[in-house]
Amino acid sequence: MAPARKSKENTLPLSTGHIGLNVTDLDRSLPFYTKVFDLDVAQAGEDGDRRWAFLARDGALLLTLWQQSTGGFTADRAGLHHLSFQAASIEEVRDREAVLRELGVTFAYDGVVPHGEGATSGGIFFHDPDGTRLEIFAANGADTSAAPVSTAPTCGFF
Repeated sequence: MAPARKSKENTLPLSTGHIGLNVTDLDRSLPFYTKVFDLDVAQAGEDGDRRWAFLARDGALLLTLWQQSTGGFTADRAGLHHLSFQAASIEEVRDREAVLRELGVTFAYDGVVPHGEGATSGGIFFHDPDGTRLEIFAANGADTSAAPVSTAPTCGFF
């Protein structure tokens, strides 16, 4: 039996804070994330052979990169499935798509696609330099094309 939940008046609001990612090469990942997501380096440093960078937008910490991994992302292990960022509009998603194309990034699907058949939300699906699966989406405006996977969520199988 699940424990009883406190009333909403007595709980702290819950939202995702910053996200920390392990990377294999900070010199490669830092320009990727700052350019693709239009982030600023708020702080960076090192501790022995481990290096790190805190990335922010408008003073708010959003992402931390930690160079402490020896291998890239693997989908066959428990843990992160994909990391999703919400854009304010479908136009912003398309702007990020253009940046990614300039960087030569390969997309899981061709351009902006809906999250599922008949959905208005959707976005772009791609990988970072270490193979971590990423998504940039908007809440509406993606219903101009068919979903690439008709029977399951688009973001679930890339």
